[in-house]
Amino acid sequence: MSFNTNTWNRLRYTLYLPIYDLVADRIFRRYRKRSIELLQAKPDDTILIVGAGTGLDLPYLQSYTRITANDITPGMITKLKSRAEKLGVPFEAHVMNGQQMTYADYSFDAVILHLIIAVIPDPVACIREVERVLKPGGTVIVFDKFLPDGQQPSLLRRLFNQVASTLFSDVNRSIGTIVGHTSLQVELNEPAAFGGTFRIVRLRKVA
Repeated sequence: MSFNTNTWNRLRYTLYLPIYDLVADRIFRRYRKRSIELLQAKPDDTILIVGAGTGLDLPYLQSYTRITANDITPGMITKLKSRAEKLGVPFEAHVMNGQQMTYADYSFDAVILHLIIAVIPDPVACIREVERVLKPGGTVIVFDKFLPDGQQPSLLRRLFNQVASTLFSDVNRSIGTIVGHTSLQVELNEPAAFGGTFRIVRLRKVA
């Protein structure tokens, strides 16, 4: 039985709130910045951040004026709102399941998926929702940990993943397999943190 459910994620990230920024910001700050640069969005583009957490991407989005963010954990959204107000970043924030978003089709020019695809229980449902709400020609930027496409996890890695997926995230997901359930096109796939275990991937919805 998998513990990776929306209910469990909401609970564990509520518990992680006091230390979340300490871990997620210090380790990944430079990669968040790099990822948003590679998104290549325009200042007035409509931008969606799925699984936005406490808003650690916001310092790199201060020149943008139409930002929407969501997260399944209410405590995360509370901290995100506080950070956005301090930075003076205009935004809308919603407590929402990234697998079943309530936004209309073709709502956003760009979508940011930072450290969410390896965490969310059903990454295929999530990426399909992203494709649905993205405008034709729009871009998606993904920063997360992935197993190299075409590589099968070792027995040791599969055993480790039983613990990892319960405590923080799945370490055996393949971005190529996940994106393959959509018509999104991979434009860029570059190594990032921990020797390329984490990658930055840019996707585009065909116009």
